[in-house]
Amino acid sequence: MLKISTGKIDRAVKTVVYGSEGIGKSTFASRFPDPLFIDTEGGTAQLDVRRIEKPETWEDLLADLNEVAATPDICKTLIVDTADWAEQLCVAHVCQKYKQVSIESFGYGKGYTYLAEEWSRFLAACDAVIVSGKHVVIVAHAKQRKQELPDEAGAFDRWEMKLSKQVAPLLKEWADLLLFLNYKTFIVRSESNTNHAAGGKRVMFTTHHPCWDAKNRHGLPDELDLDFSSIAHIFGKTAPAPAEPKPIDQLRTLMADAGITDAQLQKVVASKGHYPADAAIETYTDKFITGWCIKHFDQIKNMIQEDNNNV
Repeated sequence: MLKISTGKIDRAVKTVVYGSEGIGKSTFASRFPDPLFIDTEGGTAQLDVRRIEKPETWEDLLADLNEVAATPDICKTLIVDTADWAEQLCVAHVCQKYKQVSIESFGYGKGYTYLAEEWSRFLAACDAVIVSGKHVVIVAHAKQRKQELPDEAGAFDRWEMKLSKQVAPLLKEWADLLLFLNYKTFIVRSESNTNHAAGGKRVMFTTHHPCWDAKNRHGLPDELDLDFSSIAHIFGKTAPAPAEPKPIDQLRTLMADAGITDAQLQKVVASKGHYPADAAIETYTDKFITGWCIKHFDQIKNMIQEDNNNV
């Protein structure tokens, strides 16, 4: 039967922040609620923030993400700083796994296919952090690329994340909020009739533009001052992590799926000397249910099946 719900679903926010050198990406990220950094490049050394020891390998990075997801109250926002250095760990892992000297050595673009597959593992680990009730912010450097449009004369500079063509689209699609940070400048004509750039105000762009990628699902203005207070309302109340089912409820689910009755389970438990045969399952300790009944449930099923066959 289909389970249909209506209305908005409160959950943690998936954010990607990228921008030019020195714009203050890490500092901006540090303003998010109760941040914890995974500093893949060592760029937060001058910031007074909490950080996990720098991961040396791709598997270290994934393990850090999994541990954060599994640890309640460790933070409210996990920040990966930066995506491009994380991608370097991913490339090294792929090359080592397939015994290649570089990502270009695979031939026929296979290396980049493997890279995209591994990056999907990273995003899945980030999703697990989101499900646990914590925001995720991924910081990336930016690069400029010449863009030429069909049927248009000339070319223009376009800002993109400093990632491979295989990884960047995956990260953009994953994000709820993609922010481009840059300096806002404008051209001023001097008294000597020459043009020069002026301004230098730091801003963040929240919607797509021919010259950069950005998006949001919160109805933000196209441009905002580079100040976390401009978007703080998005990161207010988040849904708590789903409650872990009680051991007795987990056991009851397993029993129902396997068609095992209370009496059958009680008989097996008694035969092993753990509890008397007439002890109700609800009197079993959580430790016993988790460490014995659930852990050895397949063996319990087999014992019950053998007992039925001998009847």
